[in-house]
Amino acid sequence: MITDPTMVRIGEGVELHHGRGQREAARQLFAEIWEEIGGEQGDPLHVCVLAHSMADVQDDVHEELVWDQRALAAVGLLTDDRVAQAGVTLSVAGLYPSLHLNLAECYRKLDDLGRAREHLQQAQAGMGALGDDEYGQLIKSGLEQLTRQLTPQ
Repeated sequence: MITDPTMVRIGEGVELHHGRGQREAARQLFAEIWEEIGGEQGDPLHVCVLAHSMADVQDDVHEELVWDQRALAAVGLLTDDRVAQAGVTLSVAGLYPSLHLNLAECYRKLDDLGRAREHLQQAQAGMGALGDDEYGQLIKSGLEQLTRQLTPQ
């Protein structure tokens, strides 16, 4: 169970976006939280998860890419102890596949297929850190779909 108050608020924003379809409200909440945590200087866990979530509510793929890059930079500063302290059940290694999948998708949208394939390979390489649960299946499905999209016909 997530115990970190900032993580709970980020989860509320994710619910606004995915659960209720309120993308703009989620973006506004994420922007407020971003200011509160001190932006990129904040706790790396908050920066990583918030940036990863903020990327999903961007209308412009270039902005989405910037947020996804921030999330990837922050995950490199995390420890498993910090993640566990917040009540997150994934290890740090378990965060990488989703982050690389999102970056690969951004690069695909930008028609930078070389970079898209690089991030796709990194995401696939990290899949061993995920379980065969709903989250793991979601990431696996996304990787399979992107692999089809990046495979020349």
